[in-house]
Amino acid sequence: MKFARKLLLGSAATAAMLVSNPALAQSNDAEMEVLRAEVAALKAQLAELSAKVEKVAATPAPAPAPVAAAATEKKPAAEISWKGAPEIKGEGGWSFKPRGRLQIDAASINPSDTIATNSLGTTARVRRAQFGIDGTIPGGFGYRVEADIGSGSAELTDMYLTYKANKELTITLGQHKPFWGLEELTSDLFTSFNERAAYHGAFGFERRVGLSATYAGKNVLLQGGIFADNAADLNGDGSNNSRSFDGRIVFMPKLGNTQLHLGASGHSRRFNDFSSTARYRARPFTRTTDTRFVDTRGFLANGEDSFGVEALASNGRFHASAESHWLTAKRIGAFADPTFNGGYAEVGYFLTKDSLAYKGGVVDRTKPSNPLGKGGIGAVQVNARYDWVDLSDDVIVGGKQQTYGLSLVWTPTEYVRFMANYGHLELTDAAVLAGGDGDYSADVFGMRAQIDF
Repeated sequence: MKFARKLLLGSAATAAMLVSNPALAQSNDAEMEVLRAEVAALKAQLAELSAKVEKVAATPAPAPAPVAAAATEKKPAAEISWKGAPEIKGEGGWSFKPRGRLQIDAASINPSDTIATNSLGTTARVRRAQFGIDGTIPGGFGYRVEADIGSGSAELTDMYLTYKANKELTITLGQHKPFWGLEELTSDLFTSFNERAAYHGAFGFERRVGLSATYAGKNVLLQGGIFADNAADLNGDGSNNSRSFDGRIVFMPKLGNTQLHLGASGHSRRFNDFSSTARYRARPFTRTTDTRFVDTRGFLANGEDSFGVEALASNGRFHASAESHWLTAKRIGAFADPTFNGGYAEVGYFLTKDSLAYKGGVVDRTKPSNPLGKGGIGAVQVNARYDWVDLSDDVIVGGKQQTYGLSLVWTPTEYVRFMANYGHLELTDAAVLAGGDGDYSADVFGMRAQIDF
């Protein structure tokens, strides 16, 4: 580029020298005109070339093309997250997570008069020590296996396989709970009191081996299944051929900031060859004793039908819930079929800026808004409840137990919980006499320390 510029300048200078010589000008005017034209053309070319040079100099150099990576970075074979315990997720839908819970209870039971038993007073026990695993399998399958060793021997709790057919429909096969109602299906990790209402134990609510389906829509929950018996009672020789049909429907709209829950469940069970007797009884507000103040004793029966209703409303720190359940035992022969009833009504309030968690038709885990260890004290909740079970009807007199309860629940972090309960019991026609009388009262105070993962 510089050489071309110098060449043009030199040519222009030579032409100028020729033009400035008078002798040459006189001899050949025509040639001079030609030279002038050439000089003008050269100047124009020089100006054009200079403009191009300046333009090129002002244009920034293009960025170098990125160098292709030698090899694509390989993703890790598994991802590990933490949900109280490590959860491992692999490619294609695999996942695996250990799970467990430990609940340690202490309680004091004080009847108003003397009862001939050594299992009252102040006692303690490991209420639950459950350990297991759950996870998912490619294709929409899931699983859970869990056992409780709190009693000193292993007892199977959950053991099932699930298949998620679509977003709303889930099929479950194995040992799980028939659809008894709100409090029974809520995990014992999240209940308002140490123990569920007395009728749950009295009516024998438990996990059973069966096949069920759950449809979970936005505001509607439908559940139904056919069940045999608890895995521990299925001895494998075919003698336990009891079966039940169980179903539940829940309407769960959210109106503004208020979560509503309205539901009902129905159950029909036949003992068949497994048993020809039935018995219904309940503990006094705690599981630290095996004494049951109300008890029908055994009577001849070949089945039972039951029906329950349930309701809940939650808004901000406040919640209220209630359930009632009726069970009719199908007696053998010409005897009338007795109907027993139980239920509860409860209100609760968080003293901290927390609220009752609700998900999928049950109460869920409380996650403190300001947990201990992060500048806060966790979640603190108070609850009051009236709980009753009536096991007397017609010639069957098992007694009636009414409980007025208070509870204080402290959840410092979402996986740790401490509870204190007080219950005042009123007994009528109790099966266990106090001072020779079936009508008396008792006071129960209980505490629990709990951790889960």
